[in-house]
Amino acid sequence: MLRSFVGHVPCARAMLSKRLQSSLGSAKKPTPVPKQVAPSEHYTLNQSSSAVATVLIGVSLLGGGIFIGSNFIASPKDDASELLSITPLSSVSSPEYGTAEDFKKAFREIEALVGSERVSRSDAEIDHHADSYYTTHKPLEGQKPQLVVFPATTEEVSAILKICHRLRVPVVPNSGLTSLEGHYIHSRLGLSLDLSGMNKILELNELDLDITVEAGVDWQGLNEYLEEYNLFFGPDPGPGAQIGGMCATSCSGTNAYRYGTMKENVLSLTVVLADGTVIKTRKRPRKTAAGYNLNGLFIGSEGTLGVVTQATLKLYMKPTVEAVGIVSFPTLEDAASAAHEYIRLGLPMNAIEILDETTMRFINATLSQKCEEMPTLFLKVGGSSETIVGETIKQVTAIAGKNHKTSSAFSFDESTKAELWHGRKVAFWSTYDYGRAKFGKDTEVWTTDIVVPISNLPQAVREIKEDLVANNFEASLMGHIGDGNLHFCIIYRAGEREKCAQVVGRMVEKALRLQGTCTGEHGIGMGKRNYLIQELGEEVISVMRRLKLSLDPLRIMNPDKIFKIDPEDHEH
Repeated sequence: MLRSFVGHVPCARAMLSKRLQSSLGSAKKPTPVPKQVAPSEHYTLNQSSSAVATVLIGVSLLGGGIFIGSNFIASPKDDASELLSITPLSSVSSPEYGTAEDFKKAFREIEALVGSERVSRSDAEIDHHADSYYTTHKPLEGQKPQLVVFPATTEEVSAILKICHRLRVPVVPNSGLTSLEGHYIHSRLGLSLDLSGMNKILELNELDLDITVEAGVDWQGLNEYLEEYNLFFGPDPGPGAQIGGMCATSCSGTNAYRYGTMKENVLSLTVVLADGTVIKTRKRPRKTAAGYNLNGLFIGSEGTLGVVTQATLKLYMKPTVEAVGIVSFPTLEDAASAAHEYIRLGLPMNAIEILDETTMRFINATLSQKCEEMPTLFLKVGGSSETIVGETIKQVTAIAGKNHKTSSAFSFDESTKAELWHGRKVAFWSTYDYGRAKFGKDTEVWTTDIVVPISNLPQAVREIKEDLVANNFEASLMGHIGDGNLHFCIIYRAGEREKCAQVVGRMVEKALRLQGTCTGEHGIGMGKRNYLIQELGEEVISVMRRLKLSLDPLRIMNPDKIFKIDPEDHEH
């Protein structure tokens, strides 16, 4: 029988999509899964089965790196390449996925497993899991899931993946669906595995400052639960992000300067591999030198190596005292110079953010609260007492004064702090609202991020803004200046997409030329695959591909993300 889904042929995929949907019929839309964190539900993890699985994956990693046997579906084109430490794209054949009959069989088995109430083929659910209006990188025509599945447990995820592995059905794991770079494009059709219903808090260890949660717990709900314990979780990405996706993209947020990114805040992961094997990467200690760092392997892998179903996370005591302040400067160079000095002196800052004058203008256009339309630092200063924090604020304002500050305001009052920080929180939506007011409903916003060494930040911003102005684009700049991470939100109209893409490409090239990276926290997805090659080179990508094919030889896990897995892939 003709094998389906070889290579990238959008029209063929669209035809098969219609055939599948018509032949499979429609199912009742799943009952909405409660989004609230369930603090009363505490469970104990199955340590014994996880330990066995850990041994198995350790053995498989040792063997998989050097031997990809004759049963390896993605076998290299020549025997000599089997002995290499890397897997160049030219050495593999196109992946072979299941036939239409295989897909139908898999979907029937999965529906029987989880129940009809936890699968969906409705157009609304399919479209929701295929794209969003704020996703920068868009799917091609017909690139949609044929089925959306809502598992409730790690065991169900394992059973689903065993079915998909046996019948070669591509799987795109997701939770909050807030990613930006085409992470959940269904380039090979298949199913969407939505973990948002797995939202239980499993175990809190107050004394050890850690917590184990399921992948569908959102970070804001987690912090609400931790409030009564005077604890919080450090990473704070965009609203709606959930722990599974946060691990997959190695996200961070405004707190990264003080509390680190996702990589630094995960103690252990429970991961379901492509064949349904369940592993636990570590136990709970803060420090270990036991074997490979599998946390580091899976965090940032964007669902291409396995599905994160549970995570044990580091927690922090809430600051005894924290003040929030905003400081305005005549130029971005002045603001960056002040921030650089704060960092060099090691001042106890919990957050150091920067918004440029354009962003401040967008905020003023959409809010009643008015700010100076100048480059502005948004700061959080923490300490054990108001006296200590007050002394730090004196240092902060003195340094700002040496760098020509035009105004500053700090507060310990909770309502005033919220008001001061509000501008930073609404910067993206203010950009979007400004664009809609100016251009109407065809307004689009291209959101992207880069990172450069802090010393190169003023040059990067200057060159990027000159390019934006030369091409008649307005854009907001929001920066985690404490670690050199810059976010640009470019306003454009539908007919200007290609022109905007070229500006973004030059933006990334400037970051790489200044010894930076193409992304600090958004990830690669499909949108930045080519830039990753520019940044790291083909050999590094070939090492990543070797790891991918060792753990997922059928290439069913979130295909085509981060790097190419098919020599016939000519899209995007």
